[in-house]
Amino acid sequence: MNPALWVAKTGLDAQQTEMAVISNNLANVNTTGFKKSRAIFQDLLYQNVSQVGADTTQNTQEPSGIEMGTGVNLVATEKVYTQGNINQTGNTFDLAINGSGFFQVLMPDGTLAYTRDGSFQLSATGQLVTASGYQVQPAITIPSGAQSVTIGTDGTVQVQLAGQTSPSTVGTLQLANFVNPAGLQPNGENLLQASAASGTATTGVPGVSGLGTLQQGAVESSNVDVVEEMVDMIETQRAYEMNTKAIETNDEMLQYLDTNL
Repeated sequence: MNPALWVAKTGLDAQQTEMAVISNNLANVNTTGFKKSRAIFQDLLYQNVSQVGADTTQNTQEPSGIEMGTGVNLVATEKVYTQGNINQTGNTFDLAINGSGFFQVLMPDGTLAYTRDGSFQLSATGQLVTASGYQVQPAITIPSGAQSVTIGTDGTVQVQLAGQTSPSTVGTLQLANFVNPAGLQPNGENLLQASAASGTATTGVPGVSGLGTLQQGAVESSNVDVVEEMVDMIETQRAYEMNTKAIETNDEMLQYLDTNL
């Protein structure tokens, strides 16, 4: 394949991927606790036509060589864990994390998953669960007949029971954090799993050791900036058009050569 055509083809692939990432961000603009992604690209290996620094005489060297680029390649799609807006809902079991950290969720296979989505509910047995029915960890069970539930900024869960003059503590929510949150593996359902890249989870009380605090009756919105994504979309579209134009121009040049040979 003509080298210029190949380079332009890799550019088209890169911009197609970038558009897919932007589209996913926009599709999840209203997803609670969603963190936007960004595509990371690198240039491919260069074809060394003339080595930089090669001797031209016994006493002189080439100040620059000839390195022909071969295009671009996708390296990673990275989650950006900036804080989303805190939206008040007034729902008792809605929780927002203000700062770093993740809620812990027990999966059916016994492993732990992590989420920023604090849209919690109660199961039939009074346990605090996600919208998909997965138990929040540490397990919190709200007694039947509780008149009110209060969740403090430090994760302390207290209930007011009939006939009691003071609230009772039924548990304490903990948050998990990672050395490299960008290394977490997204699995859908607003859940993430630890990986070799993220490191192991360190857990603690909200508000301690760099962990964020909890806010009851609120949820964290996605951190997708619609205006920013639209600007990126226009930029990606223009880059795609330019790579298409490069292929078209190369094709015209090759046709010209065929005609004049």
